[in-house]
Amino acid sequence: MYDLGMKYNVGMLKGPHYDGPPVTVETLPEFPHYTGLRRQHTVEYWMLASLLYRENGTKQQEAVRVLNPDSADVFFVPFFSSLSYDTYDNQGNDTQSKFDDQLQAEIVDFLQKSEYWKRSAGRDHVIPMQHPNAFKHYRDKVNAAIFVVADFGRPSPSVSNLRKDVVAPYGHVVATFEADDFSDPYDSRTTLLFFRGKTKRKAEGKDRKRLEKILSGQKDVVFEANGVTEGGVNASTKGMRSSKFCLDPAGDTPSSCRLFDAIVSHCVPVIVSDKIELPYEDEIDYNKFSIFFSREDAKKEGYILDQLKRISKKKWLEMWRYLKNITHHFEYQYPPKNGDAVSMLWRQVKHKLPAVKLAVHRNRRLKVPDWWR
Repeated sequence: MYDLGMKYNVGMLKGPHYDGPPVTVETLPEFPHYTGLRRQHTVEYWMLASLLYRENGTKQQEAVRVLNPDSADVFFVPFFSSLSYDTYDNQGNDTQSKFDDQLQAEIVDFLQKSEYWKRSAGRDHVIPMQHPNAFKHYRDKVNAAIFVVADFGRPSPSVSNLRKDVVAPYGHVVATFEADDFSDPYDSRTTLLFFRGKTKRKAEGKDRKRLEKILSGQKDVVFEANGVTEGGVNASTKGMRSSKFCLDPAGDTPSSCRLFDAIVSHCVPVIVSDKIELPYEDEIDYNKFSIFFSREDAKKEGYILDQLKRISKKKWLEMWRYLKNITHHFEYQYPPKNGDAVSMLWRQVKHKLPAVKLAVHRNRRLKVPDWWR
């Protein structure tokens, strides 16, 4: 992990433009009790914290920080690009927005001067960019690196794609349902389908408005659109925990935080998105605990409810039990634990290494790159 000044990472947790020496385990600030967007896009903090943890390397872990760069398989770049966007660019202030651009430019300059970046053209570097607008002006300058993203809705496939990048879960906003041990969880959840969120979205607004028209007012359905501030997170938490299925339509990009809120609420996700990519999908089969609908099928009158009503109690209980067993894979926490979200993400990075090493080794000896194309 590169040693970067605090203005590039945890300094933003202390206040805009705060700087200081590279963060250590002693100076790592506790993660703030954010809600909303800032909580959703926090993978950068948890990945950094996992490498600083005092017991890093003393127990079985997916990633161990080494202090000799020549011993490293990958290089982590601790730039909080998502928090930088939220702190500076997303405030509607041109001066602040330019500071986010400045930080991005400084990181690119730093990396391009690094002998370890030059050695692999950045292929063995890991850069978190979970917010869809994070690092938005300079992504193409570092696009050989392994990005940690929420999905691939904004960047072009030449910049970010599933072949080289890792999909991370959003940080869930609702609290995990720890006490979900009812003798009959199926009957205790009296709502069939639950949705609470905005329908006026940039990309998928028409789809959500159509779903609202189809589902609002239906028996055993709770569809609360746009007035999401009333009751806040508590209302969403209560609604998800009392529902069998939770609707997860695409947001401004193909994914949304709502999926991960449903998972930790043990509410079977009903995913409506044609282009969604999911975390750890080489290890977890989402079909075992989720229902998928295409955007076109979802807009058919009565189709979603008809399909959900056909799912038997036995089948639902199987999905519910599976959800309970995999919830820990979607928890960001410090101290880190084996099998939690960060542990799973480092394992995903490890899965990318054979292709990285192949590309690095070939490029060192080829005079005509990719001659076979």
